[in-house]
Amino acid sequence: MTTATIVPSPGRAPFLDNAALIGSMLIWAVGFPVADTLLARLPPVGVTVLRLVFAAAFLLPVWLLADGWREARRAPWARGLFVGALGMGAGALLLIYGQSRTDGITTAVIAATMPIVGIALERVFDGRRLSWRVFLGITLSVAGGLAVYGSRMGHLNVGLGAASVLASVVIFAWASRASVTALPGISAIGRTAITIAGGLLTVIAVQAILPLAGGAPFPWSRIGLDELGLSAIYGIGAMAISQVLFLYAVAGVGITVAAMHINVAPFYVMVLAAMLGADWSWGQVAATGLVVLGVLIAQTGRLRA
Repeated sequence: MTTATIVPSPGRAPFLDNAALIGSMLIWAVGFPVADTLLARLPPVGVTVLRLVFAAAFLLPVWLLADGWREARRAPWARGLFVGALGMGAGALLLIYGQSRTDGITTAVIAATMPIVGIALERVFDGRRLSWRVFLGITLSVAGGLAVYGSRMGHLNVGLGAASVLASVVIFAWASRASVTALPGISAIGRTAITIAGGLLTVIAVQAILPLAGGAPFPWSRIGLDELGLSAIYGIGAMAISQVLFLYAVAGVGITVAAMHINVAPFYVMVLAAMLGADWSWGQVAATGLVVLGVLIAQTGRLRA
């Protein structure tokens, strides 16, 4: 399903792709402090259910209005739901679980390693060899991630939360690539709508099974207008709209180049968190800079077929 190569579209303007990516990252970054607020009130799985419900409820009707019922009927739903079940379902659950055990800034810093994952996917699926710059970039990125933990926690704490976020990054990178290669001929809105629908089915199933395994039931009594409003921002903005813009650009420039823009997300999140009253740490800035330097060096190395 995912072995096809994404070839940048020569007829598209790079400016539009990069503008879409900047918009995607700005909207996506808003979701991290919003998720921190929701996680202080609701369990992680409940937050994810609300997020995908709002995302699907918004995007599916928009897709039908934009592309028409005929386009929706001929879409490869089975493949799209499968990609979404992993990427938007399992990936979203791992991301929110990881953030519940860390915080939004740390989660964004780990997510900034996605370009490295994109390069690795190109190595696996496209047979491209990696340069020494990539290995140097990986080393700097790992060192920066450890430094972020040191500056925020006072000690190195690379635990289950960080591992969950990293796993979600790998799944999301694969799903973003698969959304383009496995769903050809469909608009970015359609790709996002189908995969979000698949993710919604996954998180609903997990939430239904969770109480049977001793977990928390869906927190109906703890959801008010404030929680619904934050969930709408988290689902419609930081997932649906952000992902549409991201997949639009991936179809034009490929997953590795598109993922370059994620490097800036940690800085966006730190600025937003500071505006909401969080402490500003120059140690965090320096550590984030190290991650950004690592992924930039990795991407300047030529990938030779």
